[in-house]
Amino acid sequence: MNPRIENSPERQLIGKKLDMNFAYNRTMELWKSFMPLRNDIKNRINQDLISMQVYPGNFSFTNFDIDIVFSKWAVAEVSDFDNIPDGMESFTLAPGLYAVFSYKGLNTDPAIFRYIFGEWLPASDYTPDNRPHFEVLGAKYKSNDPESEEEIWIPVKPR
Repeated sequence: MNPRIENSPERQLIGKKLDMNFAYNRTMELWKSFMPLRNDIKNRINQDLISMQVYPGNFSFTNFDIDIVFSKWAVAEVSDFDNIPDGMESFTLAPGLYAVFSYKGLNTDPAIFRYIFGEWLPASDYTPDNRPHFEVLGAKYKSNDPESEEEIWIPVKPR
């Protein structure tokens, strides 16, 4: 599975975030709080939702530590920050280079990330960049369904 390499433009995002780690994963809690309010975001540019992870500078997928705290976001992309609903926050995702993997399967299966960080990345011309990682959950995304499709965006930079 080879990704496409894409230069992502700056993205303006609105949504909710929770701090968590992999030992105490609060992803379901985050999305349960976000989904009933998602339609309060009036200036969305599309119907896609984005699951975004903002890892600290010392985070490493090769020396993985399940206790390192990171911020997880449930967001939608917007045209501007003029109307931020109560209880939500804005986030500006800086432009940058990404390896984009089209993934079909359960979003709870870690095999795709083992492949990306254990096989594809070491053999590629890229290294991870310390910017947010995210998944685009589009029209073909179905939670907990093996037929679900999403895009996994991994920030990279040339070696």
